[in-house]
Amino acid sequence: MNLLKRFFILAFFALSTSFYAQTTYPKITGYFGIMHPIVTISNEQTTLNFRDYYAVGFPTGINIWKSSKIGFSFEIVPNIKAEDGHDKVTNILFHPGVLVALGNGYTFAGRAAFESSGRYGFTPVLNKTVIKSDNCSYFVAVPLPVRFGNDHPATFTVGFQFGIAF
Repeated sequence: MNLLKRFFILAFFALSTSFYAQTTYPKITGYFGIMHPIVTISNEQTTLNFRDYYAVGFPTGINIWKSSKIGFSFEIVPNIKAEDGHDKVTNILFHPGVLVALGNGYTFAGRAAFESSGRYGFTPVLNKTVIKSDNCSYFVAVPLPVRFGNDHPATFTVGFQFGIAF
């Protein structure tokens, strides 16, 4: 084989493998996390997690990125509450939303919220990837749930979430 033929074969191979290494869209990722509500505020009371009870949620979802900037997320969150020596699943949250990449590892998620307890609302979430590897990434997030309905006053919660995406 002459030198020119070898060059073109190597160039084609190098270019074709670099195309496979690029991210193609839509891109699908999954994740699992642990969410701790820290404080919940309503016009009737302010409640603190870890004081009289312990509540925790386990957000599990799939993100479908349309491009490097925008995507859709489908999340389900079972919530557990432990109080007075008893624990139970108190709620299942259906949490679809839009994802907006903000750069430098930050993502904004604007989510609609539909709870099995009969409450509904929305949840803005600010997410930061803190460790990224070839196989997965670790993230922290601050969800800010706002809920209405089911004969309860409107509430605003500040939470802390951490998890793994793959």
